[in-house]
Amino acid sequence: MRLFLSLVPPGPVRALLRDRMQGLVAARWQSDAQLHATLRFIGETDRHGAEALLLALGAERFTRIEARLDGFGWFDRRDRVDQLWAGLAPRDSLAALHARLDRLCVRAGFAPEGRKFVPHVTLARFARSTAPDPAGIARWMASQPPLPGDRFGFDELLLMQSHVGHDGSVYEPIAAFAMRG
Repeated sequence: MRLFLSLVPPGPVRALLRDRMQGLVAARWQSDAQLHATLRFIGETDRHGAEALLLALGAERFTRIEARLDGFGWFDRRDRVDQLWAGLAPRDSLAALHARLDRLCVRAGFAPEGRKFVPHVTLARFARSTAPDPAGIARWMASQPPLPGDRFGFDELLLMQSHVGHDGSVYEPIAAFAMRG
């Protein structure tokens, strides 16, 4: 099982993002069902690891988090654009939840996450052979009207399973944990 913990933006926020998802020829735009913010990538695990994680998550109480969209950005690998994303703010509350989940995952037997946490929703992925250069992404970003700064809430934390296929990943919710308050 390939697992991760995520937050899914409300429908109106996903619709707003989908409206922006055009204008880059090489982009593999995410579907509505793929729009999420990964809080902690867990990776491959067996049934026992998944059960340990479910028990650890089930013993926790999570507080509702509010966020807003915060501009666009990209990740690159070896000087090639890999992903285009919409940022989330405020970063402090999301980073605190990420750190808490990382500690919880370590207690459940998983290695600590080594990547820097950047709160975002991935909008598009690019194949290495067709990825635009950063200047092309910067032009696309400059052509976009500002994202609205309205706050929205996340009411549940999801444990998701990723099924990787030829047409991209399909995400299946394994469990949902209410975020209250």
